[in-house]
Amino acid sequence: MRILIVEDEEALAEAIARGLRREGMAVDLAFDGASGLEKALVTPYDVVVLDRNLPRLHGDEVCRRLGAAGAETRILMLTAAGRLQDKVTGLNLGADDYLGKPFAFEELVARLRALARRAGQPRPVVLEGHGLRLDPAAHRAWREGCELDLTNKEFGVLETLLAAGGAVVSSQDLLERVWDENTDPFSNVVRVTIMTLRRKLGEPPLLETVAGAGYRL
Repeated sequence: MRILIVEDEEALAEAIARGLRREGMAVDLAFDGASGLEKALVTPYDVVVLDRNLPRLHGDEVCRRLGAAGAETRILMLTAAGRLQDKVTGLNLGADDYLGKPFAFEELVARLRALARRAGQPRPVVLEGHGLRLDPAAHRAWREGCELDLTNKEFGVLETLLAAGGAVVSSQDLLERVWDENTDPFSNVVRVTIMTLRRKLGEPPLLETVAGAGYRL
């Protein structure tokens, strides 16, 4: 799951990002509305966590422009403005959910996971197929009932491939879905992660390399 946090309180944004990364999410940051909009229009995030009162471009305008551009990214407005009218305004502009500050981190994580399931084609809470069972919320995965010991990136790759339903997923798509913007796009992190994941999945082989295209289960 890839998340963009658009928040001008840098210490808060960094703290949220650290917590979400511990939950296995790939997280990018933007500290003003204009930068956040630019990133959200370029990268297919699952969810954008969007503050309202942002410098350079107000959060409401970011929300409106993302909707006008037809972006499928879900938007969670995270703001100190807790009045009912503020919530109505944000939702009418295209936000999918609204969470006021201060908030419980566990609630933020739960709302992000719920929104991510609705991004693109809706998918079930627990993913199953090919003898695999994967629970994103619990961050646990099994093959034929045996639990797999996966790193965050291995888990993210497996989740993306399982959600693809047998379709081929390119290395670039995996890089965009599982890693954040600080990852060197020319590195071999996807290939190495695929190698270790394939080994952990065991026999018979489940993960297929499609030459020149990517990977599939």
